[in-house]
Amino acid sequence: MDRNQATGLILFAAVILVYSFFFASTPEIPEVETPTTTQTESTPSSTADQQTIAESISENDSTLDAARVAKYGVLATLTVGEEETLTLENELIQVKISSRGAQVKEVILKEYKNWNMEPLELLNEESSKMDFTIESANGPLTLSDLYFTSSIESIQDEEGVSSQVLTLTAGTESGKITQTFTLADDSYQVHKSVEIDRYQGVLTGNELAFSWEDQVIAQESNLAESRRQARLNYYTAEGSFDNLGAGDDLEQESIAEPVKWVGFSQRFFTAALIADTDFQNVSITQSTPVEDSTIVRTMATTLSIPLQEGKAGFTYYFGPDKYKTLKRVTDGFEDNVDMGYFFVSWVNKYIIVNLFAFLEKFFTNYGVIIIIIVFLIKLALFPLTYKSYIGMAKMRVIKPEIDELKEKYGDDATKMQQEQMKLFSKLGVSPISGCLPMVLQMPFLFAMFFFFPNAIELRQESFLWATDLSTYDTFFKLPFTIPFYGSHVSMFTLLMTVSQIIYTHFNNQLTTATGPMKNLGYIMPVMFMFILNSYPAGLSFYYFVSNMVTFGQQALIKLFVDDEKIRAKVEESKAKNVNKKKSKFQQKLEDAMKASESSRKK
Repeated sequence: MDRNQATGLILFAAVILVYSFFFASTPEIPEVETPTTTQTESTPSSTADQQTIAESISENDSTLDAARVAKYGVLATLTVGEEETLTLENELIQVKISSRGAQVKEVILKEYKNWNMEPLELLNEESSKMDFTIESANGPLTLSDLYFTSSIESIQDEEGVSSQVLTLTAGTESGKITQTFTLADDSYQVHKSVEIDRYQGVLTGNELAFSWEDQVIAQESNLAESRRQARLNYYTAEGSFDNLGAGDDLEQESIAEPVKWVGFSQRFFTAALIADTDFQNVSITQSTPVEDSTIVRTMATTLSIPLQEGKAGFTYYFGPDKYKTLKRVTDGFEDNVDMGYFFVSWVNKYIIVNLFAFLEKFFTNYGVIIIIIVFLIKLALFPLTYKSYIGMAKMRVIKPEIDELKEKYGDDATKMQQEQMKLFSKLGVSPISGCLPMVLQMPFLFAMFFFFPNAIELRQESFLWATDLSTYDTFFKLPFTIPFYGSHVSMFTLLMTVSQIIYTHFNNQLTTATGPMKNLGYIMPVMFMFILNSYPAGLSFYYFVSNMVTFGQQALIKLFVDDEKIRAKVEESKAKNVNKKKSKFQQKLEDAMKASESSRKK
């Protein structure tokens, strides 16, 4: 024992003896009964109990006590205590908090189950490690080393919203540290505030350093899809959203600018920190424990929370990745749900999400909802489908003229193109008239590719033989694994593939496509069969129903569209365009072709 430790031990013993002498007659504080929700429950004031415990330790292990005093100084008494687990809950979530350090130990989402139909633990004491640290006169102080006393009460704000408030306090004669958790009814958000009262010269830091490592617990049966969708997301104070990639390798990033929120997002759920002001000095890390099937990904962050007049605050979000729910939390928080690239995301954000929310009010079967959405979208896009069909029909009726050009100029590709352009201009036919309407429909087609894998609405919802529309339907298992396909057969994917091949065959009868282009239409559905076999059943079912509705639309159009009438319109255009001059675009195109041909011959 060195000189400083001996001096500290003597001073500490003297304080205990003086305290015991003057307060020996203080009556014992009785144990408080467990309160109801509207009452306040509290443990005894920390000072007397902690001094008594410290005195007991001093009698049995003076070396340990001296080391504790040397490390924590006047806060040493706060490092001795008995850990309690306290609970905040509403109808949506249950949050368990430790009296040691006031750390979140466990979060259960009460409306959801994991893939094994057990209560959904978003995080627990083994998977999640949080720590707050502040600089002190004796070096960095970790708040999880301190024991806090607790009280809980129910309050109601001016709008009539009830909340539970858990207050945890640790104090000595030199000051007090208070940590408060607030959980409102019907909310996934838990607000936390930290207040340091006095402790001048003891707690010297002007910020709280926070570290959090979370081994994200697997909640879905399809681990590969969960890992593919997992992201460590963040949103800067300037309004910029970004994330670490979806790879399995270790990824790290230090963010130079202030950050508004950081989210550990797996496929359908997010655990996040949202700043009252801004987070500073944010670093993020993620990796994938490939061999551990119970963990989706390991995510971690370290950051600083500025103390303003001894106070700091932020909000935890523990809840589902439901777009409308996230949008109400804070700016950019809805980006935790991947709605696709900018040219398709608008379809999901402003049309599909609202359609689902509306139809959920009337239907509980999500297979039926998907069918209705297909019909509504196809009905809205019907004018484009009609124009596409008419454009292809025009190309079909002028096929004899195109065949004549091929016989005459088949060996000269440039001349063939020039003559085709003249023919199209003379007959008033555009070669892209059948394709352009289809291109305009593409955002809706691709939007579903992003919506269904991230739609929590479909999670654990059954339809026909599919037990869960948010993952692939296993119609039967294979005794072997097919590369790039898997060891299961998705019946919805097979139906989609067959319907797409039939549609391609039907479509080829309406077009003039030949050669590789004609065969490509048969290859693509087979490729998608391999890709979509392990995608959500809801996605394959949507594409299957979409194909079937398209069949019906084209059959209906065919009843009212007569090739002879279309031919008559083409002849009418031909008569009008006999003396029509070439447009500047046509002239430039012909000139470019001639120049290209001349260059090739040289």
